[in-house]
Amino acid sequence: MSVELLHYTRGKYVENIHRGDAVCVGVDGNIIDKVGNAHLPMFWRSAAKPFQLLQFVKLGGVEQYNLTQQELAILASSHSGEDIHVETVKSILHKLGLTEEVLNCGSARPMSGKAFKELVKNNLKPSALHNPCSGKHSAIIALCQLLNIPVEDYIKPDHEAQKIIHQIVAMSAGIPEDELDIGIDGCGVPVFYLPLDKMAYAYARLMNAEEGNWGEYTEAAIKIRDAMCAYPQMVSGTGRIDKAVAEVTNGRVLAKIGADAVYCLASRELKSGMAFKIEDGSYAAVTPMVIAMLKHFNYINEEEYNKLLSMYPPVLKNHRGDIIGEIKAVF
Repeated sequence: MSVELLHYTRGKYVENIHRGDAVCVGVDGNIIDKVGNAHLPMFWRSAAKPFQLLQFVKLGGVEQYNLTQQELAILASSHSGEDIHVETVKSILHKLGLTEEVLNCGSARPMSGKAFKELVKNNLKPSALHNPCSGKHSAIIALCQLLNIPVEDYIKPDHEAQKIIHQIVAMSAGIPEDELDIGIDGCGVPVFYLPLDKMAYAYARLMNAEEGNWGEYTEAAIKIRDAMCAYPQMVSGTGRIDKAVAEVTNGRVLAKIGADAVYCLASRELKSGMAFKIEDGSYAAVTPMVIAMLKHFNYINEEEYNKLLSMYPPVLKNHRGDIIGEIKAVF
């Protein structure tokens, strides 16, 4: 059963409670520590994106299409739809000889409030390029071109590209392919259902790719990790916790959000990965939860912890800016 993770207070009383589960797993696959149910099955959502990229990178897609590290990073992203993200996805599609019309992720409001306001100001509507999954979709389309298979219906589970991705994701998490169940994600492609500890294991392997037993995928895993660590702005966006964690730790910790409050992190120093899920799917609870988990599992030092707290104070304010409550980790 999920345990209480965060208390939101108003005055001296607890007003809201967020429950969830978390686990830390070593690169050897052994569980190091846990909070709640380490084996909780859950949809991986967008935190699976780095692993969906592996086959494309392994087959030489980066070199074939002359992709930069920034472009590789955005293929694994849940980006904020800022201008830099939109232009980078456009650049990738241009290198593929395609335009945004090929994207089948649907139009979506940018995650960046500032980017959305700019669209409104200029009387423009969000497009598929603003969708936080447009990078992932570009990667799947690129894989289709690389393999010379039809791009049409690339989002469907029975498409050849999706069958390949399903196999690679199962391998990354260390589970049999027939045990990796799926649903459909917000952007239309299959999304994977697996235990939290297997998610954490995959991230431990990714961050410590040189000793992650990747076999023929080792070089691809290293390239993806290095791109994500070098360009966290591409992986997420301005003001977001994924970017902040990478920058505050100088790339020592990798962070990747998934929708509905599933989240993964990995430490190069501790040779481990971490995954958590907030039971009610609260996006607002993700940032304080990330900071609390980083401290709990010793992923950051006191200076880094205080830096993150200064960036994201665990307090609640009213419309006047008065502090009227706190966000407290209780595990």
